[in-house]
Amino acid sequence: MSETPILVGVAQVEQRIDDVSQGQEPLAMMIDAVRQAADDAGCPQLLSEAGSVRVIRGIWPYANPAKAVAEAIGNPTAETVLTPYGGNFVQTTVNQSALDIRDGVHDVVIITGAECGRSQAKAARAGIDLQWSEAPGTPDRFIGEEVNMRGEAEQGLGLGRPIQHYPMFENALRHHLGDTIPQQMQRISKLWAGFSEVAAKNPHAWIREAKTPQELLTISPENRPVSFPYPKLMNSNNNVDQGAALIMCSTTKAQALGIPESQWVYPWAGTDAHDTYAVSNRDNFYSSPAIRIAGGRCLELAGLSVGELDLVDVYSCFPVAVQVAAREIGLDLNKPLTVTGGLTFAGGPLNNYVMHSIARMVELLREAPSSKGLITANGGYLTKHAFGVYSTQPPSASYQHEDLQKQVDATPTREAVKEYSGPATVESYTVMFGPDGKPAIGHLSCLLDDGVRTWANCEDLDVLAAMITEEFCGKPTRLHDRLASF
Repeated sequence: MSETPILVGVAQVEQRIDDVSQGQEPLAMMIDAVRQAADDAGCPQLLSEAGSVRVIRGIWPYANPAKAVAEAIGNPTAETVLTPYGGNFVQTTVNQSALDIRDGVHDVVIITGAECGRSQAKAARAGIDLQWSEAPGTPDRFIGEEVNMRGEAEQGLGLGRPIQHYPMFENALRHHLGDTIPQQMQRISKLWAGFSEVAAKNPHAWIREAKTPQELLTISPENRPVSFPYPKLMNSNNNVDQGAALIMCSTTKAQALGIPESQWVYPWAGTDAHDTYAVSNRDNFYSSPAIRIAGGRCLELAGLSVGELDLVDVYSCFPVAVQVAAREIGLDLNKPLTVTGGLTFAGGPLNNYVMHSIARMVELLREAPSSKGLITANGGYLTKHAFGVYSTQPPSASYQHEDLQKQVDATPTREAVKEYSGPATVESYTVMFGPDGKPAIGHLSCLLDDGVRTWANCEDLDVLAAMITEEFCGKPTRLHDRLASF
């Protein structure tokens, strides 16, 4: 007989200190969050009862942080688990934990993670060695695997950061929709202003100040241009010290421990899938077969339509990630698509953001019993995806999960070449700005006559200036030595 998995404890922690030498390191924040999550459940005994402690990998030196957490909470024999990098892995870990609880592998699972990006940045500027712990050892188990997502065709051009690829996706979407640049900027500034309004009401958000669309469009020292079309306030905000924890168990265990049903939130269903790992091999830059197939299937498994969702949190590292997901799943961009305020305003603690979105979703579901919420998670360059549906209402069937990779792999992809000289057509592009706020270099994806993709840079300052005011998608160009000329 299968067990029913539930979330019973959630917590979010943060620190805003000026003297970073006096601050907590991420490991200490994880331990605090785990203890607070047990308090949220009203059951400190969960800490010693957990069969597994699972940590989302972050930018820190720890080899086996789950072991250090387990020892700190008085449970040194708990299984220790670590994930690879990727914003999808919180939801993936919840999916796997729900399966483990359903199938009787564990009856209590602790999930945690934390980042101290703000402290790291401040320490680097001040030349301070933070001297964080090493947390040595090897985890008992890994959920997911490290995968190189930089294709050979992109290499050698300085491409590989999210702030380079996501703007190219945004510009490809603009061209696909037939919008002008002003129309695009109006759309994404309105979208992001709505996210900031949610953050202003979220007690856990890093920036709790609503912004107007005009404020988001206006270039200033606080909102410098980063990569066309995105200024700073349309980028994920990694300059945060934030941690979170989730505690899951079976309903049988919750009843035995006396955890009140008012704290219970049921995961109804979950799915996972990834688009082609190398950006070069994507069929196009304005869609995501993995979101369409896995996101849609998650709702099917839950027996819900889009219109039956009361709450949604769409992964929001950049505006295009929200737009693509909304288009693929069928969500209305004019309705709230976040419960936190997103990675710009609520905070973007790298791979761990989704733990905050799930924790906030749990809080809001508890406030509105029987409501239903959807979480979407995204890792890489709009690459790796995980989904989950939650409610305080029990599901009609036991927890369900599917991996949709076989179906996604059957969708079209594209060949790419690294070296090419000759005529091509611009597929998409972005312009990277220097610290002085001036255009520094352009990155272009180009299509050859046979549909093969290649990449090039542009260093002509006059062309770069034109790229931010004129539509260059669809323009003919000539490539030589991986440089584009017009």
